Amino acid sequence: MGKLILLTLILSLSTLLSIANTNPLPLSLFIQPCNTSPNPNTCLSILSTHLTQTTPTAADLLRSIIHKSILRASAASEAATDVSRRINEPRQQAALADCSFLMDLSLDRLAAASSAVETSVTDARTWLSAVLANHVTCMDGLDGPVRAAMEAHLESLMALASTSLALLNTVSPSDVLNDDVSKPVLRLPSWVTSADRKLLEAKAAVNAANANVVVAKDGSGKYTTVQQAVDAAPDNINYRYVIYVKKGVYKETVRLGKTKKNIMITGDGMDATIITGSLNFIDGTTTFESATLAAAGDGFIAQDIQIQNTAGPQKHQAVALRLSADLSVINRCKLDAFQDTLYAHTLRQFYRDSYVTGTVDFIFGDAAVVFQNCQLVARKPMSNQQNLVTAQGRTDPNSNTGTSIQKCQVIASADLAPVKGSIPSYLGRPWKEYSRTMVMQSYIGDHVSAAGWAPWDGTFALNTLDYEEYANNGPGSGTAGRVKWKGYKVVTSAGDAQKFTVAQLIQGGSWLKSTGVTYTEGL
Repeated sequence: MGKLILLTLILSLSTLLSIANTNPLPLSLFIQPCNTSPNPNTCLSILSTHLTQTTPTAADLLRSIIHKSILRASAASEAATDVSRRINEPRQQAALADCSFLMDLSLDRLAAASSAVETSVTDARTWLSAVLANHVTCMDGLDGPVRAAMEAHLESLMALASTSLALLNTVSPSDVLNDDVSKPVLRLPSWVTSADRKLLEAKAAVNAANANVVVAKDGSGKYTTVQQAVDAAPDNINYRYVIYVKKGVYKETVRLGKTKKNIMITGDGMDATIITGSLNFIDGTTTFESATLAAAGDGFIAQDIQIQNTAGPQKHQAVALRLSADLSVINRCKLDAFQDTLYAHTLRQFYRDSYVTGTVDFIFGDAAVVFQNCQLVARKPMSNQQNLVTAQGRTDPNSNTGTSIQKCQVIASADLAPVKGSIPSYLGRPWKEYSRTMVMQSYIGDHVSAAGWAPWDGTFALNTLDYEEYANNGPGSGTAGRVKWKGYKVVTSAGDAQKFTVAQLIQGGSWLKSTGVTYTEGL
């Protein structure tokens, strides 16, 4: 499929460039957008190379750069395979396998972004932001000679992705949404269909009568494992496919690849249907692949289940759920682990009425993600650790990603509460240079330190991050003792907080429709 997409895009771009007029755009036109990039000189250098070709418009220039990105991503994937064959280091081979998987995801997103350049700039920006995050994720997993062997490929890809994001500013000078989101509107996103709405708003759990397939440990369903049901689900469908998992503990890792679209996994309740695993970094698994459940198929929904990683705090990074799926919903679920519980990796995600518990960086990644009505529960870590609710990973100011915690409870677990005074707990820390997080209209418990936020390493990212708080309550919500970083601010205007709402952060304002399910579009 990836090769077909690549061939189709190459042919279309070749035709486009062959008929273009021969008057290149002046490089001076792109100085301002390149100045918004982390590396303006690199951005201009890339553009100057492409401007020597016949490029009639900024959109065509962007497609030309995306075309080069596709070629480079394919080459990087081949390089990862080649390097893996030449080494005998299991962890690095696993990291290279992650890279190949990520490049495959990027090829699809690049092709989609090329098509969306002039029709849906917000979609194009979302998909290019995911592409950049994929490249960064690949690089982060590599060490030593293996990293050195892949570095040139990945640095080139990251530069192309960053330049593409900057160039989008000239294709559409503003991504301002016109929707009136000043008043709370209780809805679901429009990408949740009417049929999905009925499933999501049902007070009782979905059962065998309205599921496509049933999973049951006792043999009363068609399958006895969740993965069997996922593997048997049809590929690339445009309708909802419901996998109902009866109550029980399912010890397995579950993988939904990019072709497993519009899959819903639902159970008998977050304390009844439990999917559990224990993969972790210390025992040799990459953080990316340690997830008990990982989904890359767009339109994924999980409801009324619990996903655990039971590796424990001594095993460090051990993910319960990883989501790299666009337009995904987690509803009435429990995500239970210690360090790195939820890897909100990329793309648009929404979490409602769910329970997420952990210790270090227990919500991390570079998705555009909104949490509403959720409980975010810090638990007791190891004696040399601290609790950090978030570690957002935005690497480019033009990426439309960020973490929004709205109308949630940020609280301590029963085991942390008695010792909360001796264990520092924070709302988050900057994993990457342009880390972006908002906590708003939420209850913050007294376990959260007065400073509110913690540094990652010295002064790294303190001037470039975007950390905000708005209209919170509870004993830990006072802002008088908060950090004094350039990138941190207390928001007092509702208008300024709008950018972190469902309507704007996950672009819901451009496609929300009334569905009747409790879902706040604005503030």
